[in-house]
Amino acid sequence: MTWHEVYQAALAVVRPRQLSPWADCGGVGAALVTDTGAVYTGVCVDTSCSMGFCAEHAAAAAMLTAGEQRVMMMVAVGSDGEILPPCGRCREFVSQLHRDNGQTEVLLPGRRVATLATLLPNDWKQLGTAAD
Repeated sequence: MTWHEVYQAALAVVRPRQLSPWADCGGVGAALVTDTGAVYTGVCVDTSCSMGFCAEHAAAAAMLTAGEQRVMMMVAVGSDGEILPPCGRCREFVSQLHRDNGQTEVLLPGRRVATLATLLPNDWKQLGTAAD
């Protein structure tokens, strides 16, 4: 799968809409590609009391529901088509879903690509348990 195809999958689910006076969704879309080649998408949900979640979380939930967990590629896209880097919470969340997800490639602004491991320097999961 190409980055253009992954980007287009994320962009296809972006449909900003107001759910209620306190919540909206769809301003950001995300796409995750698994090691089987399946593509899972999701949108963000924003609420007045900060109980919402990111598009990457929604896409990961769909992936997990389908029985998969190894992410090979991921991208998030805003309503203007701009590529958005995953927030720290999303980086950490996806990295914990499979031992090898540190090697997940992430499309970043400027069409740069980096791994989750690169975006999570000094990852606590890689530091071991011995005290220095």
